[in-house]
Amino acid sequence: MVRRTDTRQRMLDSAAELFQHQGYHATGLNQLVAAVGAPKGSLYFHFPGGKEQLAAEAIRQSADRLCDQLRTIVANSPDVVTGIVNVVEALANALEESDFQRGCPLATVALDASGDSEVIRQACADGYTAWHTLISEALNTEKAGQLATVVLAAIEGGLLLAKTLHDTAPLRAIAPHLAATLERELS
Repeated sequence: MVRRTDTRQRMLDSAAELFQHQGYHATGLNQLVAAVGAPKGSLYFHFPGGKEQLAAEAIRQSADRLCDQLRTIVANSPDVVTGIVNVVEALANALEESDFQRGCPLATVALDASGDSEVIRQACADGYTAWHTLISEALNTEKAGQLATVVLAAIEGGLLLAKTLHDTAPLRAIAPHLAATLERELS
């Protein structure tokens, strides 16, 4: 028998995947429960707040996972500037490997539903704040907050353009410019 936590986690994983691909509104409850082979009632058992609660928790999980991946990439790089360039490269590679289906795990939902749901907007905001904090702490300079905003905005814009155009060139183009800006600001 599948344990309760296993079903709950599978629902979170499936929801994160579906929301990243399709957005919040295009993902139906029947599709969510069918993806894990569970009855519809199990969604409300594990997520009494329904689809909105499931979405918020899936967003937080996705944000945490990406934050961990970014932290690892930066930590395994010789310096923070190279780390950020390596993050851009890893995101571009992941986008290509998914045939341009998987961009930012927050952006699709943030654009689709954050105006309709404060719970979802806050989950997306928390994710972006965590990424901003990670970048800011890695930069470790007086201007770290401003520079982290520039880095995050450039990467998000690059991901959006790359996904829309089915071409990672816009995303890859930001890497040398971010590197030049950061090297200038950090010296």
